[in-house]
Amino acid sequence: MRYRRLGKSNILVSEIGFGAWTIALDWWGKQMDDDYAIRMLKRAYDLGINFFDTADIYGKGRSERLIARAFKDMAMDEVIISTKFGYDIYSSIEQIGHGELPQRFDAKYVKFALEKSLERLERSYVDVYNLHNPKMYAIMHDPLFLALEQLRAEGRIRHYGVALGPAIGWKDEGIYAMERRNVTALQTVYNILEQEPARQFFPYARANDVGILVRVPDASGVLTGKLTVNTQLDKNDHRAFRKRAWIEEASKRLDMLKPIAEARGWSIRELAIKFILSEQCVSSVLPTVTSIEELEAYATISDGKYLNSDELNVINEMYDKDFVLLQSIQ
Repeated sequence: MRYRRLGKSNILVSEIGFGAWTIALDWWGKQMDDDYAIRMLKRAYDLGINFFDTADIYGKGRSERLIARAFKDMAMDEVIISTKFGYDIYSSIEQIGHGELPQRFDAKYVKFALEKSLERLERSYVDVYNLHNPKMYAIMHDPLFLALEQLRAEGRIRHYGVALGPAIGWKDEGIYAMERRNVTALQTVYNILEQEPARQFFPYARANDVGILVRVPDASGVLTGKLTVNTQLDKNDHRAFRKRAWIEEASKRLDMLKPIAEARGWSIRELAIKFILSEQCVSSVLPTVTSIEELEAYATISDGKYLNSDELNVINEMYDKDFVLLQSIQ
């Protein structure tokens, strides 16, 4: 496993991180029991993964509690924890399906939410504290960022960032945060088939020393073969939002990528991750992992042998000419 500096921090994170949403939710059509989730977390660490990204809303604290159980006997500096806040999981409003809960980004709430996350994580601080799917009003809310700076000064958080979503996009929020706020990390969707707005983020990330954290690197499974036009998705599976037309068109693009992968002796999965890691302002990739076997496969991809400029130019030309059409049928 190789490591990269996370933005302007002195924190080194593994190139392959652990997105801890899968251990707490059944949004991939699979409910994971606690014992297996803890085994996955420990196996990730054994494979060299030191970066674990979670959120208070994942299972309403379940993900954070599982991380605490898995690493309870380890020093805090051995495991880098990134968590998120913004959804009011403490209100009486019930989350139905994949619907969003009300958001709160006021200064009082951020302090309250952090203390609750620290209790569940059984830590005195978190390494990165992220706004979860913030809209522009939150990014522009000065009291929130004053509160975050105060929490940094108090040692309750080491750094803070923004995790963009839920839809692919939020370009203006990301650019504003990098240019006008002291963020260390920005999490966004980025993969061979869905390169925007991440490609527009990269110059700002470089200029402001912000580490990019990549989610959905496999295009919801299209780039690993887990999602095809014949895949029958569980009613709770979050990938059900993908239109059949998008899946059909995305699958056709794989044939265009195979010669590049085969020339290197790589699978499409390897090409997908190595493409992302070829961008130096990317700090860590967070694949959607639901089994130890998948985890092991992803961990081997971090080897420093990535795409050269000619190969990147070929892929980017494909995207500009043909792949970009996919975003019009999201």
